[in-house]
Amino acid sequence: MSAESPILREGATTATSAAGTRPRLRAAGRVAALAIEAGVIGQLLFFDTGIGLNWPLAIIVALGAALLARRPEARFDAADWWLPVSAVVLAAFVAIRGDPVLAFLDVLGSMALTVASLAAIGGHAVTRRLLPGLVNVLGRVVGSTLVGAGLVVVDAITTMRPGEATRERTASLRPILRGLLIAVPVVILFTALFASADAVFARIVGDLFRIDADLGDLFGRLFLAAVIAWIAAGALSFVAHEEPRADPTVGDRFRFLGTTEAVVVLAAVIAVFVAFATLQAAYLFGGLDTLAASGLTYAEYARRGFFELLAVAALAGVLVLLGEAIVVRRTRAYVAGAIGLMVLTAVVLGSAFLRLRIYQDAYGWTELRFYVLATIAWLAICLVLAIAALWLDRSRWLVHGLVVAAVVVGLAINVIGPVRYVAEQNLARALNPALVPADGWSGLDVGYARRLGDDAVPLLADALPRLPEAVRGDLREALEARRSDLVRESGAWQGWNLGREWARAALDR
Repeated sequence: MSAESPILREGATTATSAAGTRPRLRAAGRVAALAIEAGVIGQLLFFDTGIGLNWPLAIIVALGAALLARRPEARFDAADWWLPVSAVVLAAFVAIRGDPVLAFLDVLGSMALTVASLAAIGGHAVTRRLLPGLVNVLGRVVGSTLVGAGLVVVDAITTMRPGEATRERTASLRPILRGLLIAVPVVILFTALFASADAVFARIVGDLFRIDADLGDLFGRLFLAAVIAWIAAGALSFVAHEEPRADPTVGDRFRFLGTTEAVVVLAAVIAVFVAFATLQAAYLFGGLDTLAASGLTYAEYARRGFFELLAVAALAGVLVLLGEAIVVRRTRAYVAGAIGLMVLTAVVLGSAFLRLRIYQDAYGWTELRFYVLATIAWLAICLVLAIAALWLDRSRWLVHGLVVAAVVVGLAINVIGPVRYVAEQNLARALNPALVPADGWSGLDVGYARRLGDDAVPLLADALPRLPEAVRGDLREALEARRSDLVRESGAWQGWNLGREWARAALDR
């Protein structure tokens, strides 16, 4: 049998290489086109307008572009469906709630979920990964996004092989381009003549080609479009080209803490927690004389310290997570100590909740106190998950549970609406002083009420005729000022917000 010709072998290699570069070139071109489209859409959504309906639309556009850019062989893990759904739902609340603080948190949360969704769309399983692999893949998405369009340019340059085949493919496009260049002035001439001859045709052409944008905004729009396109190109390049990798192996080299040492640490911390829990049972829950013990009345004693207790609960959880990561061996004594610390942390959390409730009963609600309460609820869920994970030896999935719990609590906060809830509770106290304890304050802080978002405006406007005369004038002035602001604000559809529209309608009534 004769040996294979080197020329044939070289030709086959060249053909294989050219065939392999074509899909990558097409993918790079597709990413570039989608990034440019994202830039154009982005400047239409966000240039010179407030945030509102444009944010969920932007998230949907980002997810749709990722679906168009993904590799054909990339598989979307079924366990990751909650990521894009949660991202869109959380982003939608930006257009629903008229609460600046909540909108800021929703933007951050939906951005984080969108980054995770891009990784999942690119075929990188997210939910099923352990923490090291999760940090690795999400870090690569963020890094690719920061590098931006540079990845697309480099990819196109490194895979381009100009040759006869390339010249043949582009040769068929040249006559079309030359024809278009010739046709443009001819079409403009005939269009102008028809517009001069027929008024209806002229109006239709004018409506089609009218540009409402101020040419003075052209540079700003181009700059914003370029920034968005750069970021989109980097993210979509990751989706289109990055193949899944094996998770980094942590191994046992980071497990340096002996089990005995870990048990001693837990026992010492538990001793402090037991001492504190005993005092709470005697003075906070049991009602012993706090004046003699601390020089404070019970009300003064109970109305302080809940921020510090939240920090204690959070640090206890971090201590247990750290122990699970570095302890050499999980013995029964260690597991019992970790679970015991979590149970005692629940007592601390209960103390923080009771103190916050007493403080709210006396002085009313604020957004900060609402978010503190939401944090207590989230930490309580985390404690239950931590105890279950320790008992079942599933602590490696605990971070996943904490993230899911945070998303659930975040959605619940959006459904309740902090600003609306705070305004509703404070108005109830002002209208019915019987709801306030004897040593509490039952008035309405108009200065604080006017700083609340638009979600509170309908409640304040409806309650205005029933409020005491002492606060009615100041509140009316604040509402009239907000109505003037709403009149001056831009009515662009991109910044449409349901809470703002309800506030405008209430003030018009």
